[in-house]
Amino acid sequence: MEKGKSSQRQTGTLYGEVTDRIITELEAGRVPWVQPWDGAQVGVGTPRNAGTGRHYSGINVLILWARLFERGFASQGWLTYRQAQALGGNVRKGETGTTVCYADRFTPKGEDGERAGDGEARQIAFLKRFTVFNVDQCEGLPANVAGVATPLGEREIVPAAEALMVASGARISTGGGEAYYMPAVDRIQLPPQQAFYDQVNFYRTALHELGHWTGHASRLDRLGGGDPQGEDYAREELVAEMCSAFVCAELGIQPTVRHADYLACWLSVLREDSRAIFRAASAASKAADYLLAFRPTVESSEMEAGQ
Repeated sequence: MEKGKSSQRQTGTLYGEVTDRIITELEAGRVPWVQPWDGAQVGVGTPRNAGTGRHYSGINVLILWARLFERGFASQGWLTYRQAQALGGNVRKGETGTTVCYADRFTPKGEDGERAGDGEARQIAFLKRFTVFNVDQCEGLPANVAGVATPLGEREIVPAAEALMVASGARISTGGGEAYYMPAVDRIQLPPQQAFYDQVNFYRTALHELGHWTGHASRLDRLGGGDPQGEDYAREELVAEMCSAFVCAELGIQPTVRHADYLACWLSVLREDSRAIFRAASAASKAADYLLAFRPTVESSEMEAGQ
């Protein structure tokens, strides 16, 4: 942070509340975007709306995962009070909901006709809150809504991850003892899988580097040329770590490590800017969506199997 620059932390706001919660987790040595649960007890994947099937993204993944871990829920499905009723069920009496949010914009009253330099009306961003309940907090829901997904067991080779890595077209080399992404040549370097104490962590690392790979100018155009030891670097590491966590969860991969190499940098960034975790989580969701789009569809997989 530059000298004389005022802190952007906003206490008393939703940004501040969520950021303070994340800081508390990091200070306790817990990395909230790394999936720490037992897959035999909790459905794999990222949080989703159990009524629409739509997956939550960005900061809402972290908020709902935190509540999932805290309460020991066995499902990634969430519903609003009205959605539970619309599905023929209801929220059990005495249950407390979880506040999630989504970003929106509005044009200030009286400024509809005013235009900025680019011709667009000035808009102000804000967060809208709403409350959801885990399906475990509900009763009377249809079986297909209340069901829990079957987790993918840990194996040396995870076909879903292998298929995604190949389909992405990313240039990935294996060898040596370091993992990194080189934007200048658009290439990923990984240690051989056999070098990992737990071989499943090869995929967590590969997906972390693929997270950086999505930021290339030819893709999501997120990477800058900042100080490799500065805040920009720490912010990008946050994005790549959460991207890896989100994709691992969607593919049913359960890493056994919690990467805290950049813990001090992350804490510094979050303490200075309460919106940093929101921006990083949003960018991570976009990166994860970009990678998950390479997954073979069920239809194409079935066609290949029938050939």
